[in-house]
Amino acid sequence: MTPPLKVLISFFLALSAVLLLAFLVHYYALNSEFGDLDLILPAYSINFLLAAVIFIGLYLARKKLKNALGFLFMGGSLLKFAVFFILFYPGYREDGEIQRTEFAAFFVPYVLALIVETYFASKMLNQGTDL
Repeated sequence: MTPPLKVLISFFLALSAVLLLAFLVHYYALNSEFGDLDLILPAYSINFLLAAVIFIGLYLARKKLKNALGFLFMGGSLLKFAVFFILFYPGYREDGEIQRTEFAAFFVPYVLALIVETYFASKMLNQGTDL
């Protein structure tokens, strides 16, 4: 297996494992305590998809734009917040307030995906363009 493919597979396996485990714990906690599961699956799915797209973009740009990867990474975080405000925020504000469970439904997978992205992006930057 070539090193580039290995890096991408490692990223996807780590992201999948972290988000799946968190989803199962989160789903169980909400299901047993609150019963409010409306947006949890879309939140995890969208965070997974956005993290994957952002990391693939960083990976593809690692040679040509190596000095701008940090800015591209921050732009990816901005994209995630934009998606939150476009897709999730209106539904959360329908009743006039955002409950903690609603806040956690988006931001738990957001933070976990961000940690995985940061770890692998840092590895990529530290190894230079040899990947």
